[in-house]
Amino acid sequence: MPAQTTLVTALIDGADADAAVPVTALTREALTSWLEAQDPATRRWVETAGFKAEAGAHLMLPDAEGGAARVLAGLGDGSDPWALAALPTALPRVDYRLDPAPEGDQAFWACFAWEMGAYSFTRYKSNTAAAGVGSDGEPSGPSRPARLAWPDTADREAVTRAVAGTTLVRDLINTPASDMGPEELEDAARVLADAHGATMDVIVGEDLERANYPAIYAVGKGSARPPRLIDIRWGREDAPRVTLVGKGVCFDSGGYDLKPSAGMKLMKKDMGGAANTLGLARMIMMAGLDVRLRLLIPAVENMVSGTAYRPQDVLRTRKGLTVEIGNTDAEGRVVLCDALAEADSEQPDLLVDCATLTGAARVALGPEIAVYFANDDALAADIECHAGAWRDPVWRLPLWAPYRKMLDSKTADINNAGEGGFAGAITAALYLKEFVSDSTRWAHFDIYGWNPAGRPGRPAGGEAFALRALYALVADRFG
Repeated sequence: MPAQTTLVTALIDGADADAAVPVTALTREALTSWLEAQDPATRRWVETAGFKAEAGAHLMLPDAEGGAARVLAGLGDGSDPWALAALPTALPRVDYRLDPAPEGDQAFWACFAWEMGAYSFTRYKSNTAAAGVGSDGEPSGPSRPARLAWPDTADREAVTRAVAGTTLVRDLINTPASDMGPEELEDAARVLADAHGATMDVIVGEDLERANYPAIYAVGKGSARPPRLIDIRWGREDAPRVTLVGKGVCFDSGGYDLKPSAGMKLMKKDMGGAANTLGLARMIMMAGLDVRLRLLIPAVENMVSGTAYRPQDVLRTRKGLTVEIGNTDAEGRVVLCDALAEADSEQPDLLVDCATLTGAARVALGPEIAVYFANDDALAADIECHAGAWRDPVWRLPLWAPYRKMLDSKTADINNAGEGGFAGAITAALYLKEFVSDSTRWAHFDIYGWNPAGRPGRPAGGEAFALRALYALVADRFG
């Protein structure tokens, strides 16, 4: 199942690396002093090769027999946490160790970047041996990544958590919609819940309407694959309540407001919010944080059919508000509003939703920065703090109340899509805000869920956003 991702594949125990090739990671500044301590032949080799310790660069130093005596790895000015991510696939496929071993945060980033640099989504490769994966799912063959010995200074649990959460998110998003519909997303959630002793309830199809989740049902009933609400609970009941809500639109055709083919091409990633919250839940449960965790995922497909919802339909919601459908392609907020109303009913200590919600957020900030909104300034300050510490770029946009009038409807309490095309990310957030109490500390993340171009450690395809920052937020507030 997609949830059973390998936790760590390119990191090995130090006891297995007695003959490992040493890797010396150097900033540009440190390279100068390192060279001064070397023999003339080594200095000449480095200078002839033009190695300047730029981030991501590396240089093999030969031994007397023509083998590899050492690898120099560039860190640039030391600010790039992904500086070593290219090495697992760029170096010869032998084992390596860091010499000297990095300290503190540098040890985490060296290990995390190495493992993420080895990530590859190979589920659909017919020749897994050529892809570097053996029959047991472990890296093998000539294309397997170069392996790194765990430095004694690394926090293995922290690295393993971050790797586990990130790989789960990527694997789920990368899986095509043919194999990742609402039922398959439920299966992946169940694997995760079972692995950590969590309970899980699922409401499917017409039962959603009977259980008063009419908006989720209305969006999903146009598909032959029944919609559902996935509900995971974990942790002691009287612990602080942390509730996550993830948008699980497994494929978005746009409905009757049909997307053009270019806009539909990546819509397997429209369940990226659900994937992100599953990855975050995995990290929280792996760490055993003392919280009462709840995860709600409305899982649907937004399709065109004789039973699909239509423009100008008026839907009822779990909260009792009525919604006029101004655009069937603004379906994410419609399914989220029922889940948010249920989440808010328990008055959690923290409520976070993640959704691949608007193109406007991507136009504003591009594909690498997570747009977020928060109804509490102290919560926003904590998010910013942890995002900076964990190199998870985020940017807060305002819940600008005067724009609420853009969602006014003559027919219903609210319209799901504002007129005029202005401030699309903000009006989407304001729509969601209608279903969350002012007293609930709430943050809404409008994420892309995708790397449009590959970079070391971050291949093109599905991606986690703000995952490390959100885990650190929960651990700091409630851990």
